[in-house]
Order: sequence, then structure tokens, then C-alpha cells
Amino acid sequence: MQNSPASAAKFDPSRAGEYAEQSRIGLAGYDACHELAACVLASVLGSGSTARILVAGAGGTASEIVCGARLEPGWRFLAVDPSEPMLALARAAVEGAGFSERTEFRQAQVGDLSREETFDAATLIGVLHHLPGEEAKRAILADLSARLKPGAPLILAGNYRAYAEEPVLLQAWGQRWRQHGADENEVTAKLGKILQGADPPASEEVVADLLAGAGFEPPLRFFSSLFWGAWVTRKR
Repeated sequence: MQNSPASAAKFDPSRAGEYAEQSRIGLAGYDACHELAACVLASVLGSGSTARILVAGAGGTASEIVCGARLEPGWRFLAVDPSEPMLALARAAVEGAGFSERTEFRQAQVGDLSREETFDAATLIGVLHHLPGEEAKRAILADLSARLKPGAPLILAGNYRAYAEEPVLLQAWGQRWRQHGADENEVTAKLGKILQGADPPASEEVVADLLAGAGFEPPLRFFSSLFWGAWVTRKR
């Protein structure tokens, strides 16, 4: 799911195996976000369009592929992820949904792809906040931009805002884990891991700045859940 060796290493086989369940607890509205992402992408590309879509950080549920493939039979996908266990989960999800003939899988980073290989659209969902530092964030967005056709849409989704600076939202996150069966010690451990293990953009303005620096238009937010936001933008 991540675009650097260090980030990919976090998603070893044990972590990958629990990803689908944990993601839906960690993100209230997980399925709705992916369904809306497919709808928004279709609204930009046009209903019934033919498109090749780059899915960066596809590992895990591959929901962006499954939702998009169900909505638009003319879409084909290239799923890339540097984590082999996460990519294997994505492959299984796509095969189980019956869309393997329309999906290619590569264990790679976006920057490994040839710049001659261009796409009609791309998604980057749940990745950016796992990349440490501004340089890594700018790099993956620039790599995506370099492989998109002019005017092509990008769906970007992930956490933003510093967790520790929003105590009400952080505690609400903890309550969500508690409501799904975690005890007090488990909640404390999960929040501690979140605080230490991710580096989200500091604000929505920073998200827009990162996108602008990579050659994208100002983003439009279409989904929000606690720290999570989802936006659509276009390559200039």
C-alpha cells in the first residue's frame, strides 16, 4: 500500500492479513468512500468511458478497483504496490470479484513505471499519510503526475491534520476501537501506534499545496471522516 521500502515493510504478512477488518474500523465509512471515489471518477471521465487507471498503493482490499470495475465495464486497471503480501490480498479480492481479466498487478513503486506508460486517471488512497516527510509525499505525487495524461483526474484520499492537535477527534477514534471490542490497553496501544507511525499532511491547505507542486489543479473534497479526507483533482 505504501510507496517506500520502509513504509512497505510495515505491511508484512501478519499486518496484511488483518488489513481489511482493521481498515473498516479505523475509517468509519470505508466502503462509502471507495464507492464515492468510483462515482466521482466516473463523473469526470464520463459514464461509459474507456479508461486505463493507475491504482497506486493498491494492496489490501483493492476496493477502488472492485468498485470502479463494477461501475464501469470500460475501465482497466494497473495495480501497483511495493508490498508483496498486500498485493497478494488485492489480487485475491479482484479475482474473487471477477475482475482479474481487467486488472494487471505489479509489485513496484510508482516511480518504477516507465514514463512512456501513461494513464487516463489514477487513485492514491490511504497512502500519503504513511510516507514520512514532505519530500516523500511530493515525490509520489510527482511520479503520478508524470504518468497521467493532461487533464486526467486523480483521486487522493488519506488522513490529514496532526493527530495530537485534534484531541476530540483522536479520542473519538479511540472510542470507535472500543466499540468494536478493544479494551482500554488495546485502545491506548493503537492510538500510540498511530501517533508514532504516520505522518499526515498538516492541513487541507498543505494537501492542496502538495498537489499544486506536482502539477495538479486545486482539489475538491468529496468525503470526510474524522482525520480522513478524499479529494478529486486533475493534472494541469
